[in-house]
Amino acid sequence: MKNFKAILGLAMLSVAVLACGPKGQTVETSEAKEVATNTEAESVAVNTEASIVTWIGSKPAGKHNGTIAITSGSVDVKGDAVVGGNFTIDINSLSVLDIPADNENNAKLKGHLMSDGFFDASNFPTASFEITGAQVYNAGSLESDKEEFDTENKPAALSQIMIDSPTHFISGNLTMRGVTKNITFPARVTLENGVIKAAANFNIDRTEWNLMYGNEASVVDKAKDNFVYDTVNVGFTLEAGNNTNAAASL
Repeated sequence: MKNFKAILGLAMLSVAVLACGPKGQTVETSEAKEVATNTEAESVAVNTEASIVTWIGSKPAGKHNGTIAITSGSVDVKGDAVVGGNFTIDINSLSVLDIPADNENNAKLKGHLMSDGFFDASNFPTASFEITGAQVYNAGSLESDKEEFDTENKPAALSQIMIDSPTHFISGNLTMRGVTKNITFPARVTLENGVIKAAANFNIDRTEWNLMYGNEASVVDKAKDNFVYDTVNVGFTLEAGNNTNAAASL
């Protein structure tokens, strides 16, 4: 497998790429950016069976983790260069993995996450991500990890969970609950036999997208442990191309 150096073609997008990479614990977040259209690009369908979103939420009393399905999407390729892409995420497909499926607490937690305090899935059943640019990965762009309120279940720092051997900082518009923010995160992107694979693992501040239940800012006394950390770990595994037997992994 060779590094997909051709992804540098993303830099040809007419939109501006963020000047620096993620800072501290969570990804660099800014206002939504315009997405360039490349009429000469070929659209390559995402292999949804080999693509997934993972999540880990934390609170002082414990952690929960699960997945959310990527149900459609495409990667735009010009020659051997990726020049864009967009992906749809089905919020209602959210699964909880740390509680047995037949345990009533599994359904209870999923229902809670679907509620207005979190995803408000009845009004916003999908999320989306649209690529706006990229730059070569530079470890020097990463700052020291953000300090979290100290409990044994505090969220893992970015330096602990980011993908091994990242090749680029990827920028894109992430939309949840009707809120769109542009984020930049370290990712590893490769190409083999016409199959594009991308993998990333990073942290976001859920309150940027109005997922406000039990947020830290509303807690007067954190020592009471009555809050959910704002920092959420998000992972992506994405595959697009003509070889449906190949699979990327985080």
